[in-house]
Amino acid sequence: MNASDAGRKAASPVAVVTGAASGIGLEIAIDLAARGYRIAACDIAWPDEAIQRIRGADGEALCIRADVADQAAVDAAVQESLRRFGRIDVLVNNAGLFTTLTRGAADAIDPQEWRRVMDVNVTGTWLFSRAVLAPMRAQRRGRIVNITSATAFSTPPSMLHYVTSKGAVTAMTSALAREVGVDGITVNAVAPGFTLSSGVRLHRAEGLEVQSARARSARAIPRDQEPRDLLGAVAFFAGDESGFVTGQTLVVDGGGVMR
Repeated sequence: MNASDAGRKAASPVAVVTGAASGIGLEIAIDLAARGYRIAACDIAWPDEAIQRIRGADGEALCIRADVADQAAVDAAVQESLRRFGRIDVLVNNAGLFTTLTRGAADAIDPQEWRRVMDVNVTGTWLFSRAVLAPMRAQRRGRIVNITSATAFSTPPSMLHYVTSKGAVTAMTSALAREVGVDGITVNAVAPGFTLSSGVRLHRAEGLEVQSARARSARAIPRDQEPRDLLGAVAFFAGDESGFVTGQTLVVDGGGVMR
């Protein structure tokens, strides 16, 4: 690498992506890297594939193992990102529990599973957002992009814990945006529909075609949703073009939910 290449990389914006080891988070991390971001890929699992693919494309990436529901781990991940890159421009709160959850009636949900969903999906989003506010305020600029869910608006049955958690993240997006706009920080959310991520294909293989057909039939664009369908929306909220947009949730689901 020559001096000009090193300088260009050092000047590139930095994006922290949680849940980057697989699925939607992996695709977001790789896409943002292709758009010129330096990436801190965080996950409770080791995000090897993200790092290998980003570095293989001559991108710069840092691999961090962290449980988003653990405040000490979150704070350490943010500090490690700052030590490596010197700044954080974008946080994508993608980590969440969905594919491994037990579906069932509201009064049949295990309270332990309920608490874990809230810890990861809601508290984890808050903890990471909380941790990046100081460095973003110091630089008078930041973008927080939360990955919520179209289920917060369609409210399907047998998923009360998941739907409730994503409704909370949707509300958090607007409430936090109210607080931090004065600091030059925007907070927006992308709400996917039922997406054929690697996690869905792995953990929900049984009955997948039935669920996919149901999702397709509810959409104005009647096809399966893939992780790549979300990338443009995330990149928009992460970039300069959305600098006067905050507190918004954009549903990306092929027109299953229209607001």
